[in-house]
Amino acid sequence: MIRGLLRALGAYAIYERWLLETVRRGPMPRHVAVILDGNRRWARSNGLPLEEGYRIGARKVEALLRWCLDLGITAVTLYVLSLENLSRRPREEIEAIYRVLIESTERFLSDPEVRRRKVRVKVIGRTWLLPDNVREALERLVAETADHDSHFLTLAVAYGGRDEIVQAVRRLVSDVVSGEVPPEAIDEHVFSRYLYTADLPFPEPDLVIRTSGEERISNFLLWQIAYSELVFLDVYWPDFRRIDLLRAIRTYQARERRFGA
Repeated sequence: MIRGLLRALGAYAIYERWLLETVRRGPMPRHVAVILDGNRRWARSNGLPLEEGYRIGARKVEALLRWCLDLGITAVTLYVLSLENLSRRPREEIEAIYRVLIESTERFLSDPEVRRRKVRVKVIGRTWLLPDNVREALERLVAETADHDSHFLTLAVAYGGRDEIVQAVRRLVSDVVSGEVPPEAIDEHVFSRYLYTADLPFPEPDLVIRTSGEERISNFLLWQIAYSELVFLDVYWPDFRRIDLLRAIRTYQARERRFGA
């Protein structure tokens, strides 16, 4: 009720304009990662089918990308579906997510802003575990944006942070055994080249946002977010607004990044 009254009075619009002007004057994160949490609870609280919660959440992803592009943020990484989800969520829920994923990829490919802004899409995770139609839709998204080089959208699907590190270790060990990498040459920089994010211009997120009020990282980009600033928002993902993004960025700008020091 209070939120509706504030909207009616125009208070939100005034505050949002002020926030936008404020964050534009500060240091902008180059890479923002988001844990998209709260779709199920949002659907339940609004008396809607579960699939509709994910569908509205997917539309919000499109809005988020536009907001980030307008702010000049170079890279966005989204935690879409975890490895744990694949084995622990009900089958009908996973299938609903798959349907929404396919719908979203088709809509994304037809969006002229993707080409105008040269957004390159990358998918990370165990995509071979996905059904053929889902994997093929994601592969098409990657292929048709492969020549873009201005902005970067990474989708973590069937992804786990620990699994990514294990896969990186396996590839590194293989190169050590073959003699391509001397053991004494291994350091953090060398190891980072074996992670999924190695080819991004800014592989480590400056800012990580999690919605829904939960305060944990849930096996997301464990190596890459070692020095990221974390912001937890008490809003379900489908209710996420541009004002929430701006608030998170303002919080990021107010912090002194110490990088472990």
